[in-house]
Amino acid sequence: MSTATTAPADSTTILDARGLKVYFPVKRGLIIQRTVGVVKAVDGVDLQIKRGDTLGLVGESGSGKTTLGRAILRLSEASGGSITYEGEDILTLRGAQMRNLKQKIGMVFQDPYGSLNPRMTAGNIVAEPMQIHKIFDNRSDIRDRVMELFDTVGLNRSMATRYPHEFSGGQRQRIGIARALASGPSLLICDEPVSALDVSIQAQIISLFDRLKEEQNLTYLFIAHDLSVVRHVSDRVAVMYLGKIVEQGDADAIYRDPQHPYTKALLSAVPIPDPVVESKRERVVLKGDMPSPLNPPKGCVFSTRCPVAEERCFNETPQPRPYSDGRQIACHKVDG
Repeated sequence: MSTATTAPADSTTILDARGLKVYFPVKRGLIIQRTVGVVKAVDGVDLQIKRGDTLGLVGESGSGKTTLGRAILRLSEASGGSITYEGEDILTLRGAQMRNLKQKIGMVFQDPYGSLNPRMTAGNIVAEPMQIHKIFDNRSDIRDRVMELFDTVGLNRSMATRYPHEFSGGQRQRIGIARALASGPSLLICDEPVSALDVSIQAQIISLFDRLKEEQNLTYLFIAHDLSVVRHVSDRVAVMYLGKIVEQGDADAIYRDPQHPYTKALLSAVPIPDPVVESKRERVVLKGDMPSPLNPPKGCVFSTRCPVAEERCFNETPQPRPYSDGRQIACHKVDG
């Protein structure tokens, strides 16, 4: 069967990553260091996000999701491939051009406390991006905008003088969202934004993301390991395993009929409230742990844990191929 190539991005594509690689050299030695290996955190990923969509990026811890998100903002440098944002090659930007890009792309981090400066008030934290990007000429305009953002994310304006330790986890994450919105971005990279929060607070933050998407005309890259969370926010889903995208496509199609064995395993672990349905559905239990990205398996990266792997899977690396409904699946056993 022939290998499919990724279709060219159209005018609605806001972010386009092709063959993206992020490798980290492993060095040993105190005085004279030598490279003894390479961690392939992201290994040849193709990813497109359309304007106004939410792409959910899911996978276990260590799959490379966060590194992929950080590479888009150049917080982790790419080792190969390309990333274009609104037609502009991100990997070639320097200095002022890179600062302009970071004004257009915001990031919400996983840890709502560790990502906030404990020595700054909440108001100053939200104001900082506006000062860096020189969005306003005077302090009164910045202060007014900070108050507007507090209203937008559901925080009382009187809280602007408080410090991060005086807030709850959900309130801290709202501060982080307000800070990400301060520069007026069109794309938000949300890195596990609700995983550190209580379930009841998670629902509130997810509802906030939904509302902001409509009000602010935002596009999201929503990174998570919890597929039940991603299901509520995503238009499209990309499933990542050991640095590679194994399945991506329309969210409803993937949740309704997962095809890649890894996607099936992830979805089978999501509990269903209906006990009758829960008792009848097929369980896919994966054996062992994810291999080290320092020494990934030959052939398919999922072969060592795959319940249906055959000899070919251990020797040949499957390339993403189009499935009948338009999604891309990297598996020898799935026939489109």
